Amino acid sequence: MPEKYRVNLNSIIDEFNLETLYFPPETTVMVENSDINRPGLALAGFSGHFEPTRIQLIGKSEHQYLAEMEEAERALHIDELMRLAPVAVIYCAALDPAPQWIEAAEKYQIPLLHTEYQTSDFTAMLISSLHVSLAPRITRHGVFVEVYGEGILILGDSGIGKSETAIELVKRGHRLIADDAVEIKKVSAKTLVGSAPEIIRHYVELRGIGIIDVRRIFGMGAVKLTEKVDMIINLEPWVQGKMYDRLGLESEYAEILGIKVPMTTIPVKPGRNLAIIFEIAAMNNRQKKMGYNTAEEFNKKLMSGMTGGANSGNTDH
Repeated sequence: MPEKYRVNLNSIIDEFNLETLYFPPETTVMVENSDINRPGLALAGFSGHFEPTRIQLIGKSEHQYLAEMEEAERALHIDELMRLAPVAVIYCAALDPAPQWIEAAEKYQIPLLHTEYQTSDFTAMLISSLHVSLAPRITRHGVFVEVYGEGILILGDSGIGKSETAIELVKRGHRLIADDAVEIKKVSAKTLVGSAPEIIRHYVELRGIGIIDVRRIFGMGAVKLTEKVDMIINLEPWVQGKMYDRLGLESEYAEILGIKVPMTTIPVKPGRNLAIIFEIAAMNNRQKKMGYNTAEEFNKKLMSGMTGGANSGNTDH
């Protein structure tokens, strides 16, 4: 059973600067559903399949529908909706809710909020925020950096040089997101986003030196809060005699939260400049996403050259 995550409604109020028309006193309201709802059918009397865990948004259509009713009828329809105990109701587009809304909110202890955002705009922003806050997540031991706009998750055994490589990349103008523990969220069916747990954010542990604050030493431009996970680089000790991929034709992937992420294994030995290798790996990964695969192009030329050479040698005399 996947773990359920929740977000405090007060944090949503703060994020979008919502006006509170009514909030149940001494109550903590938690939101656990990233979907939202426009309750037109519920206001019309059909409450089948109503999801009370969804935040309900009132826009111009719902507002106009109720405004055309007699006061007593309007109160009845609003009461029917609030009786279903939605987690919260938000009035959009700077519309003024009828007094019956506040009366019903107080009666059923439902948070009633207000925003000046247009309904469609606010819907998009709220869904995006909830998808991030409520996303499935895992924590992986590793280092997460941004190199040329590519989010690279660095994995490998302890002491292999992940943190040292990250510091060298920061010195070269790239950015650190997380060291030691990387919290990865699945924010959509195709996207993973990585960040650092708050307690260790911007810190790096270097053996022999200790904990350093990257933000204070290198400046604000050296750190970033979150980044999309574009690729994984797995560091492993160089093994003499082991066959490593020389051309890059073999595509390797790792699965995180059901999403396949391109992965590259880099052998480590003294003298290898890992920072430069990471920069090349980031640019190469970006090229692949744009439709150009250097290894495949080189292989085509190689095979074409071999075929051409064989044909030229097959000549009748």
